[in-house]
Amino acid sequence: MEWQHLYNNMSDFLAPTMAKDFPNLPVEKEEGCYYYGTDGKQYLDFSSGIAVTNVGHRHPKVVDAVKKGADELLHGPSGVIMYESILQYANDLAEVLPGNLDCFFFGNSGTEAVEGAIKLAKHVKERPYVISFTGGFHGRTMGALGVSTSKSKYRKFMQPNGLTYQLPYADVKGCPEGEDVGEYCVKQLEKDVENLFEHQVTPDEVSCMILEPILGEGGYIIPPKEWLQKVREICDEYGILLIFDEVQTGFGRTGEWFASQALGVEPDIMAIAKAMASGLPLGATVASKELMQQWPLGSHATTFGGNPLACRAAEATLEVLKEENLPQNAKEVGAYATERLHELKEKHESIGDIRSIGLLIGIEVVDPVTKQADGDGLMNILELALEKGALFYFCGNKTEVIRMIPPLSITKEQIEEGITKLDEALTLHEEGLKSSQV
Repeated sequence: MEWQHLYNNMSDFLAPTMAKDFPNLPVEKEEGCYYYGTDGKQYLDFSSGIAVTNVGHRHPKVVDAVKKGADELLHGPSGVIMYESILQYANDLAEVLPGNLDCFFFGNSGTEAVEGAIKLAKHVKERPYVISFTGGFHGRTMGALGVSTSKSKYRKFMQPNGLTYQLPYADVKGCPEGEDVGEYCVKQLEKDVENLFEHQVTPDEVSCMILEPILGEGGYIIPPKEWLQKVREICDEYGILLIFDEVQTGFGRTGEWFASQALGVEPDIMAIAKAMASGLPLGATVASKELMQQWPLGSHATTFGGNPLACRAAEATLEVLKEENLPQNAKEVGAYATERLHELKEKHESIGDIRSIGLLIGIEVVDPVTKQADGDGLMNILELALEKGALFYFCGNKTEVIRMIPPLSITKEQIEEGITKLDEALTLHEEGLKSSQV
């Protein structure tokens, strides 16, 4: 059937929740930092497939690894058989992870990695309850959904069981003027934890705390290091395991291999995925050998996890990240992008906060008059930027934050190209607002 006909009628055979996202750009090819549309246009990609293609789209080394891997194995139920790619990748991945995180359970996605992390913590601690943090996103399966609170619509009619409690995430925007943001957030955390343990659950019933070291879907909120350190201290005090969800922040995105290294706090368990295999489905629950050895045969399992082809792609991705020094490029180019965006903020009243670390950048969109979050305005800006040839994505509870997460291989020249297009889109948006008020 003709491609255009299929595209025009995709709602007939794809669920609305799959077919109605932004922008459903019809493409025929991807390469480096670009998508190539069926309309013949080139689009600079500032979404990286939602933080997946950190080494760029279709990196030649990754493509070659997939082609060669397909000549060896397409499927490998690990345990039934064993194969080189999963063992080699586990060995090499352990070298770049923080602390003693060196043992893996491979799955197919970030959600699976989170599910595994929670199950491991409950099994090891033999405690039923989990604490997560408001605004966090950890996936959409029922266990992961139970600790996800970035948007209430994700939980509508599907409220998970009552085995989770939530604490407020670091309130960096709520810090009163003149106060130190780190001290303020630590004090708030201490009060919130005291209240939770006095009125809702005792700490000896809690197996783990799970959080994103940097909020992703929740709006790209970067907490003070002191706040994360206090979370670590609280977990240590009560024998609670600390889980970091680094599904979006891993593999060089923050300028270090993982956000935990950038922020100086080591978790007990980590969930990773997204950029692992440059688009092939792969995720992992990661912990120390000592913890993993307490998770016996049969307590968790997978059919497709650690697929041999995905592991080949992941090994090639890891090699590219090292050989091209992409975490360092993320740090340097990210600093340049942040500087340019602050210049843009001086020009455009629709820009609120700019939050960045490496090439994980959030640009808050506000109403120029009220300075309140403006989700409708954001979508208009994204549409206008797309018309100019730049693809950005969104996040935030009110869909008010532009995600700027290009491949880590991006150059300063390409950053300039994208910011120029964003500048043009913001100008058109603000001119439209002024004309509507006349």
